[in-house]
Amino acid sequence: MKQDPESFLRDLFARAVAVADPTAALPGVLPAKPEGRVVVVGAGKASARMAEALESAWGPCEGLVITRYGYERPCAGIRIASAAHPVPDEAGETATLEMLDLVRGLGPNDTVICLISGGASSLLTAPVPGMTLEDLKQVNADLLASGAPISAMNALRKHLCQAKGGQLAAAAYPAKVVSYLISDVPGDDPGMIGSGPTVAEPETLDAALAALAAFDVTLSPHVEEAARAHGGVVTPDDMRLSTTQNILFASPRQSLAAAQEVAEAAGVPVEILGDALEGEARDVAQMQASLAIAKMQAAKGPLVILSGGELTVTRRGDGVGGPNAEFALALAVALEGAKGVYALACDTDGVDGAAEVAGAVVGPETLAIAQANGVDADQALARNDAHSFFEKINAQVVTGPTLTNVNDFRAIFVV
Repeated sequence: MKQDPESFLRDLFARAVAVADPTAALPGVLPAKPEGRVVVVGAGKASARMAEALESAWGPCEGLVITRYGYERPCAGIRIASAAHPVPDEAGETATLEMLDLVRGLGPNDTVICLISGGASSLLTAPVPGMTLEDLKQVNADLLASGAPISAMNALRKHLCQAKGGQLAAAAYPAKVVSYLISDVPGDDPGMIGSGPTVAEPETLDAALAALAAFDVTLSPHVEEAARAHGGVVTPDDMRLSTTQNILFASPRQSLAAAQEVAEAAGVPVEILGDALEGEARDVAQMQASLAIAKMQAAKGPLVILSGGELTVTRRGDGVGGPNAEFALALAVALEGAKGVYALACDTDGVDGAAEVAGAVVGPETLAIAQANGVDADQALARNDAHSFFEKINAQVVTGPTLTNVNDFRAIFVV
């Protein structure tokens, strides 16, 4: 292999992102455009790109999708609304209420196409009666700082919003609803992708709160009262979902497989740890550092170790970071400059945490470069300040909006 290790890792990541691009992945699963009225709705960081891909296949369509600021794409008929992520804002609330109005009143001969990707949980937001948007913002902020897994976060979010947990599809009944999904959640559970706006939700509010108790997440009394009085998640036996179909067309597994093909084409064998890893970023980094060192000591030649999923960060300090950058920093600290081990950790949507940075790369010289620049890795990790750390040593991966989202991508290259 002629490439340097960092370029090689960046190529793996680029391929993982490219295979999940809706313009590449969506056309292959689309049928002919349905007869009758077709209304397109959706939300997520990839939703505008999905709408663009849909119109490329079907021509101009009626509809509304909500994407993150900066992720807009040109569409002929579908209106693109922009809103905030990861903490919702007024623009998201306004667009969500418009979307619910758009699908209400449709008939059995009409079709709703729903385009959902990661980020929809924040972008598709209409607090239940008795809650304000400020209430919802506070809950979201608490969830993001808690270190709770995305599945537990989304289970609660469903009970606090008028569009999640099957409610968007229920609003469109008796129209046929076909939902196309890009998975950004471990296990690819359709009900967890974007908090499942077209998927039934069997879990109660009490169960959702119990799952978050270990992460010290509680609701204020008036928010819990509103959720109990007005939460309307749709249960699996509800006939309003009888005309709904959910289709997954891009997932972390596909992206890891695509990266594997690139590595093996370069003559480097691959070991995939899984596409659904969860847990505290720094803890997972410790485990993978031990694995990488063991593989290196076995001296069986080069190897790439791939993994996906969604790690979390329990906020302890006042720094700027995200799960991928924190993983990379903790990995560098654990490796202690081990020769022959390089790594990349990035979010496939180009945004790690709340920063406009995909992630970072590390290598044997990372800690030495930091020390030469007066940057302390242990202090940065203690403050959850991974993005600042990598910015100072010029080791960030900055992609800009990738227009897709199949969550974390981690690659460790043992030379």
